[in-house]
Amino acid sequence: MKLDILAIGAHPDDVELGCGASIAKEIKLGKKVGILDLTRGELGTRGSAKIRAIEAKNAAEILNVEVRENLGFLDGFFTNDKKHQLEIIKIIRKYKPEIVLCNAIDDRHIDHGKGSKLVSDACFLSGLIKIETKLNDKLQLAWRPKHVYHYIQWKNIEPDFVVDVSGFMDLKIKAVKAYSSQFYNPESKEAISPITSKNFLESIEYRAKDLGRLIGVDYAEGFTTERYVAVKSFDNLI
Repeated sequence: MKLDILAIGAHPDDVELGCGASIAKEIKLGKKVGILDLTRGELGTRGSAKIRAIEAKNAAEILNVEVRENLGFLDGFFTNDKKHQLEIIKIIRKYKPEIVLCNAIDDRHIDHGKGSKLVSDACFLSGLIKIETKLNDKLQLAWRPKHVYHYIQWKNIEPDFVVDVSGFMDLKIKAVKAYSSQFYNPESKEAISPITSKNFLESIEYRAKDLGRLIGVDYAEGFTTERYVAVKSFDNLI
């Protein structure tokens, strides 16, 4: 299966939080989108790897993505080395995405920045024909995505461009809430963390509203890019 977009996150729920509305919109426009989680999020304050796997499956169904895979890297301890790069390269060559969306370039959680650079490096290396990988004992062809964009997470990073996601926030919120073990629940007796607060859950909407305000729409999601974003004409801008 060839994908148009592969959204990658260090943990289950990163993609939903960072760009859930954008991928929901692209799917509505007919694009084939998949999600790749690097870890099982086993070090999360709440829940467990098993619970989060169920939640990730439910969120994927809500967003209607084509496929979701998990590489099972060690939460908190994966590194940007050849071993991890090759595993991501195999996935990139398997699905041949035109666009890869990945973690914020810098963030509160150390896995986000690490994951961002790891995925970016793997996207470049995936295009080198002398790097050989196999899938099901079959040699894979080199493939490099045309674009790598980084969504924004905890920190208020200034975006290089924003996507109008008006009409898709309800779907994003529903997908985020599929991770019921992770976010605000006044009846929970588990330990608290920065993402379990009511404020954090509400921030998903009010941050998107603020970005939308800046471009004259209801909601928007921001991204940074590693190179210039080009348009064919001024008419491509809103």
